[in-house]
Amino acid sequence: MLCTHIIYSRTEAYTVFDIFFFLSRGTSKSRGHPHPPGKVQWAGVRAPAGGGRANHACPGAGAGGDGGHSAASAREEISRLISGCLADAKCVSGQQEEGRGSESSGRRRRSSRPTRSKKPLSAIIKEVCDGWSLANHEYFALQHADSSNFYITEKNRNEIKNGTILRLTTSPAQNAHQLHERIQSSSMDAKLEALKDLASLSRDVTFAQEFINLDGISLLTQMVESGTERYQKLQKIMKPCFGDMLSFTLTAFVELMDHGIVSWDTFSVAFIKKIASFVNKSAIDVSILQRSLAILESMVLNSHDLYQKVAQEITIGQLIPHLQGTDQEIQTYTIAVINALFLKAPDEKRQEMANILAQKQLRSIILTHVIRAQRAINNEMAHQLYVLQVLTFNLLEDRMMTKMDPQDQAQRDIIFELRRIAFDAESEPNNSSGSMEKRKSMYTRDYKKLGFINHVNPAMDFTQTPPGMLALDNMLYFAKHHQDAYIRIVLENSSREDKHECPFGRSSIELTKMLCEILKVGELPSETCNDFHPMFFTHDRSFEEFFCICIQLLNKTWKEMRATSEDFNKVMQVVKEQVMRALTTKPSSLDQFKSKLQNLSYTEILKIRQSERMNQEDFQSRPILELKEKIQPEILELIKQQRLNRLVEGTCFRKLNSRRRQDKFWYCRLSPNHKVLHYGDLEESPQGEVPHDSLQDKLPVADIKAVVTGKDCPHMKEKGALKQNKEVLELAFSILYDSNCQLNFIAPDKHEYCIWTDGLNALLGKDMMSDLTRNDLDTLLSMEIKLRLLDLENIQIPDAPPPIPKEPSNYDFVYDCN
Repeated sequence: MLCTHIIYSRTEAYTVFDIFFFLSRGTSKSRGHPHPPGKVQWAGVRAPAGGGRANHACPGAGAGGDGGHSAASAREEISRLISGCLADAKCVSGQQEEGRGSESSGRRRRSSRPTRSKKPLSAIIKEVCDGWSLANHEYFALQHADSSNFYITEKNRNEIKNGTILRLTTSPAQNAHQLHERIQSSSMDAKLEALKDLASLSRDVTFAQEFINLDGISLLTQMVESGTERYQKLQKIMKPCFGDMLSFTLTAFVELMDHGIVSWDTFSVAFIKKIASFVNKSAIDVSILQRSLAILESMVLNSHDLYQKVAQEITIGQLIPHLQGTDQEIQTYTIAVINALFLKAPDEKRQEMANILAQKQLRSIILTHVIRAQRAINNEMAHQLYVLQVLTFNLLEDRMMTKMDPQDQAQRDIIFELRRIAFDAESEPNNSSGSMEKRKSMYTRDYKKLGFINHVNPAMDFTQTPPGMLALDNMLYFAKHHQDAYIRIVLENSSREDKHECPFGRSSIELTKMLCEILKVGELPSETCNDFHPMFFTHDRSFEEFFCICIQLLNKTWKEMRATSEDFNKVMQVVKEQVMRALTTKPSSLDQFKSKLQNLSYTEILKIRQSERMNQEDFQSRPILELKEKIQPEILELIKQQRLNRLVEGTCFRKLNSRRRQDKFWYCRLSPNHKVLHYGDLEESPQGEVPHDSLQDKLPVADIKAVVTGKDCPHMKEKGALKQNKEVLELAFSILYDSNCQLNFIAPDKHEYCIWTDGLNALLGKDMMSDLTRNDLDTLLSMEIKLRLLDLENIQIPDAPPPIPKEPSNYDFVYDCN
């Protein structure tokens, strides 16, 4: 097959006469020829000085004959055709191109061509094929020549960038038809090669659509269902070939399904059983296991019927061994499947599933083999651990939103148990005459000591949701599992004056509500968050233990603040700050968390607040404010340069869709001269910076019209799960350029979001408005002012300038400068 490469430019397109003859086994021969100066070097041939072209024979159609063209005339004709066609493809108007004269005559002639409207892509391909004397132009298409190999279509033609190398190659329909036949070949080698090509090409949605139209998905599922049995006899003697064949088949299937063209509900039970069998096998090729787990995850997330079928085939016990291995990718996909089953399980079955996970010691296995393993946790694993953490805490939502029924005796018995544990030493009155009144009086007194708001009927304290019955559950857990601490807190406060006692009941209810807010109980997991806390994987009842540590902290802080009942809200604010600051350090265990809190006493919190207040409120005198005003432009310029330097370093962004989280990345960075944004897809998350020349696409900064964020972004206006996710909205931003073109981003975290939005606004000459800029400005201003005022330490700076002295009575004096 004949294949020509084209370097695209907005003003002209050069044909590189690289002809590839694809042989039956997929090998090729190429003839390299020079590029124009400043263009991409191809086929190992360096462009000659002055941009001259080598004089060589130009193959024509068929078997490589000249097709009736001389070398010079062919170069002239093809150069004219490609130049005209691709300039039209980008609607480059108002320009007349310089024609290239025949090299044999050495003359140059100007080819003046009127501006035309955008041609259909088929017409452009026809012109190129006619120039090469290629019949049946409908069998050809343009394709990116980089590693992506994506086809050019009417939908994406406007995304072609300057310098992009295109290739004239077999059309997606023709390619799909050929591969459809090749994967059914009786030759094992031919079939393997075809499946390898299919796995690579299936990433392109244009090819995927054509292959799916040929019922290609059904063919692949049949191969998975029955093909394995057919080759079981060959498996012993051809085990590597068999493993590769199945791996490429499953890879192609995953790539095709990821385009969302085919519904997941169409698959048979036999196919699900076969995929599940690969996961259930103790010894299976890693790539097959990885893709099987990915397929099961997608099935569960995308179809309720398939969830039920997968849940019947896969048990937690069968997944656990994959977590005990050393391959972090397999561990990640395994936890992803568990999360998917957890997420899609009906409400009534989630608690049952949680109990099974506890029985199988999932938490301790993850702690041992994942969190405390001797290797770093990558972003995808961190995300899956975060999702598991959120789903586990969301089991508390039912109790959190359940009001207490004052008439329910079982619920009232919990309150009686709290009272019994706290005041067990006091003897119960006998059932004699008048004992009922005494008992009521004693209960009321005890409930007041326990810190309930409603002393007569404390059940009324638990009718507010949240936290509902969850607060009562936490109090009972604390009373039973930390009995000494519980009794000490209750008796300590009951012996204080009324106004200084810390009400245990009221504190527990408000603290439970606060902890639920901190851990976002009841909210769906974010698509981008990686914020898991290792300490919550160290205990089966981690939330209850978390509460027990925090309720003791609250009582300690109350005493340190010497608070009264009127200071209740102030104490809760301090406790929240203590908990939040301790959590940000990511303690590895609950004991370490408790130790962090010990260091964050009320006195320490006051010091931190005072230090922060000094940065904000000190130096408010008029001279200092004037100095600030003078320094601020320098500091803003410093921040601007830092933001631009970070954009030059670049950032790896993750590609997301509404179906499932995927390991697909792209990288974007600013050129050192701040004039061009380079970006392109990556196969995996990079280690360090990605060179400019490896990023295929470019966007001139001069073409940028605006930067929009949040709900204004085009990719946030589309229908899908991401639209509903508040955290994703807060990380989304888009660059708008040309007429209807945009470059869409979802930052990996809030810090990167601020860096990029600030940097892009700085490039456009707009103000940097992010929270990060405000914080950096305050910090740097404070430091600069303190440095400049070091000589004035301990000297009071007046709020107003000193008064001008009166004029002297006479001027008969001389000042000796010596």
